[in-house]
Amino acid sequence: MPRKPNVLVMVDSFDMGGAESQAVLLARLLRDDGAYGVYLACLRREGVLLNEAQALGLGHIPEYRLTSFYNRNMITQLARFVSFLKERRIDVVHPQSFYTNIFGITGAALARVPVRIAFRGETAGWRTPAQNFIERCSYRLASAIHANSQAVKKYLTSSGISAAKVITVYNGLDLARVTPPEGLGRDEALARFGLPRETGRRFVTIVANMRHEVKDHQMFLRAAARVYREFPNAAFVLAGEGELSDSLRKLAVQLGIDENVFFIGPCENIAELLFISDVCVLSSKAEGFSNSILEYMAAARPVVATDVGGAREVVAEGESGYLVQSGDEDAMAARITILLHDPGLARVMGQRSREIIEQGFSSRAQLENTKAMYSKLLQRSPAFVGSNHEVYE
Repeated sequence: MPRKPNVLVMVDSFDMGGAESQAVLLARLLRDDGAYGVYLACLRREGVLLNEAQALGLGHIPEYRLTSFYNRNMITQLARFVSFLKERRIDVVHPQSFYTNIFGITGAALARVPVRIAFRGETAGWRTPAQNFIERCSYRLASAIHANSQAVKKYLTSSGISAAKVITVYNGLDLARVTPPEGLGRDEALARFGLPRETGRRFVTIVANMRHEVKDHQMFLRAAARVYREFPNAAFVLAGEGELSDSLRKLAVQLGIDENVFFIGPCENIAELLFISDVCVLSSKAEGFSNSILEYMAAARPVVATDVGGAREVVAEGESGYLVQSGDEDAMAARITILLHDPGLARVMGQRSREIIEQGFSSRAQLENTKAMYSKLLQRSPAFVGSNHEVYE
């Protein structure tokens, strides 16, 4: 009797981040759909999303902890991984990041997994030349490369990857993730984050990890200083963690806005944070397809974002928010100030944002497009065709 194909979703860790959140969401969507057997694996079994991942009921989540790509431990972990793939009869390996591309695609090739899907979620500016080289080696072993936006696909093809090998599947969002608890009041939500509750306060929020300079929180803070001069009731909320946080705190002091800047750390209660946010911002120098933007828009918040990566593919300029050039803090400050001075405009833009997500970037759309990608690749795989499997449409 034919069996349904088995899919392994692989992620670095379960820290709070875009790739990690998307991996857990994808595993849940595939589990609920039932067309595929679903497994999760990681390089580090830790992070705030681990409990959510384990609650999916997919069994033990194996960990393949690496110290380098070039030592004996790498060989040991690869051998364990290959054995796991063979024992579980995995048909599709779908890593979600740079490190899992290298490890996961290599192991899948050694195990002769029929479908090996590498992932690219960013354009230029994130990796060293050496890292780009080794990732391109993993692409050669892959059946396809999953790009999470047209901007990423364009970047890959411009760097010499065949367009036929790149499949665009946008990130999706479970709207329940940004739905606040029923009956939640603004003062209660503000108190949970330790934010001021004075009448008239307006909150400008950025959700981005503080581990990479490419997120350009410095630009956000410089724009914040300009906004504060025009709108003294503004407060600025930074959600995220990382080694850059201390330098960003110092910059806030230097800019004279530290009493109105709030570092709240990693945010598990994103729905509550966005509930009290009036304007949401992304200041990155480079992106693939920002999960934060999806969350902002799904929560019906107006967006001010740098025009990088796939931002233009989801933000409707002048309708759901504004796009500015990377590094242009004057333009960013001007757009934020417009929205703070005109709450009616901000509400209309927020409503349009929500409509855009519901129409084209829901978790349902992500699931259907992912299944279509798996089906297409399985049906053209010589190692899969003719086996005792069945692809469920």
